[in-house]
Amino acid sequence: MENSAEKKAKAGPGFFKGVKAEFKKIIWPDRQSTLKQSVAVVAISVVVGVVIAILDYIAKTGVNFITSI
Repeated sequence: MENSAEKKAKAGPGFFKGVKAEFKKIIWPDRQSTLKQSVAVVAISVVVGVVIAILDYIAKTGVNFITSI
């Protein structure tokens, strides 16, 4: 029976060959697609941030109203 160190030594080069083969299969997005997706992410992040800020303001106002009674 082989110990784990010997198994790792034998699997090392095969692992990196597999990684290299998988990287060749990747289809990278073009510049225009990347730009569109980046703009969409920023826009959605801003919208979600505004919604959270509004909900926070409403909650804060509600808590202040309840505690002032």
